[in-house]
Amino acid sequence: MSDATVVRAGGLLGWVEAIRRDRKASIGAVILGMFVLVALVGPLFVGDPDALVDIPLQPPSLGHWLGTTGQGQDVFAQLVVGTRTSLAIGLAVGVMVVLVGALIGITAGYFGGRIDGLLSLFFNVFLVIPGLPLAIIIAAYLPSGPLTLAFVLVVTGWAWNARVMRSQTLAQRQRDFVSAAIVAGESNLRIITREILPTMTSLLVAQVIGSTVYAIGAQVGLEFLGLGDVSTVTWGTNLYWAQNDSALLTGAWWTFAPTGLCVALVGFALTMLNSGFDEITNPRLQLERVWRAHLAAHGREPGRSTPVVIDRA
Repeated sequence: MSDATVVRAGGLLGWVEAIRRDRKASIGAVILGMFVLVALVGPLFVGDPDALVDIPLQPPSLGHWLGTTGQGQDVFAQLVVGTRTSLAIGLAVGVMVVLVGALIGITAGYFGGRIDGLLSLFFNVFLVIPGLPLAIIIAAYLPSGPLTLAFVLVVTGWAWNARVMRSQTLAQRQRDFVSAAIVAGESNLRIITREILPTMTSLLVAQVIGSTVYAIGAQVGLEFLGLGDVSTVTWGTNLYWAQNDSALLTGAWWTFAPTGLCVALVGFALTMLNSGFDEITNPRLQLERVWRAHLAAHGREPGRSTPVVIDRA
């Protein structure tokens, strides 16, 4: 049984089983699960991240596993507490970006005509505007804080998802099962939610993962530039204070390297999950995997040619 069949047949349990059977998805899930566990229970086992616990810029030791910051705070405590905020904002923004993009994109693709023209013009304007400069400008004029950052990232990141969902809806709109639902007199809302959306589950999952990667990276970048609430402990503010204390010039690598490594690992984990989901749900990649396994079982190496399968049944 292929992973795609497992997903379709088993719902959530099918996804779990497919992830377990796919190496890339398994690696990404394990790494991401570790960070989620740290975010949920880690702050219960560390002290106050804002407390001045020792001499500033002390290197890692048994007393402070990752040393101290330029203000004398424990780097490990800040890293653990910052994990919860950064992951929460990243996931929330990822989901909201996809929801907004799906709402606008599906509406444009399904109804077509003037509605499609107006909505397409709307998100095409956002697509041609550089996202990072726009986010910096908006964040600079709004009150600083995690909610502000989330709002800014949603505003600047939804358009690409809307374009993808529009194109997919246009393709699904011409399918026979949608035409049959229209002839049967089903409402537009029911057709969209019961007929079209279920065919895009894998695409929506991939978009959420990709948008979460974008959200975490953009959030850290904006906070590093000082556009967030620097009194809040997050991965971005950790890097901001490390830069503010000239950690790179003084050689205090422990104030920024662990945070940078965590950002990279989360991005890597989400990318591996996304790649794994693509292999699980993409029929073409599933056939290629089966073909490679067949060749390996017969002691042959896959070449560059496209396999031709002859059905002799």
